[in-house]
Amino acid sequence: MIYNTQREKLVLPEYGRTIQEMVDICVKIEDRAERQRCAESIVSIMTTMNPNVQQQPDYEHKLWDQLAILSNYQLDIDYPFEIVKPEEIAAKPKPLKYPMHRIRYRHYGHLTEEFARRLKEMPEGADQKTLTSMLANFMKRSLYNWNRDAMDERKVRTDLEHYTDNKATLSDDFHFAPVSNGHLPGSNASKKKRKR
Repeated sequence: MIYNTQREKLVLPEYGRTIQEMVDICVKIEDRAERQRCAESIVSIMTTMNPNVQQQPDYEHKLWDQLAILSNYQLDIDYPFEIVKPEEIAAKPKPLKYPMHRIRYRHYGHLTEEFARRLKEMPEGADQKTLTSMLANFMKRSLYNWNRDAMDERKVRTDLEHYTDNKATLSDDFHFAPVSNGHLPGSNASKKKRKR
């Protein structure tokens, strides 16, 4: 008895050994027209084996690519699509550049600093006051999430003034929004927490 572990490793195991054997036979067919018909039949069977593949965009193109891979690119036929090259499959993606920003207060994050930088460039007015209060409440929530014991509204005021070089400040009668479980009250997340 021959076990599958003793057989040649499958190129695409999801199609099984039968499809692999069909492709191997198709590669050996000498008549080009008959080889073409055989390849089309194999692609049709591959579609039948996995009907969900038809819901994917360009599914036919993918199936023909997989046929070429199954044949180890030895199948000489007229492909209806341009087949993906082996170098493209083996190519490693280029590493992504990680944004390296020096963050003054890490618990607020880079986006808070960017927001504060733009805020201090805004002209004084109602819009600046609204955005200042939004940023202050966001900073309070960030500080609360980072360390509940260190959360202090005076610290948030001071940090906001440092960020904006005292160009965006909170009035003395400003009231921060309360924070519970890291979410501002009234948000969907805080309502879900209460239901549980």
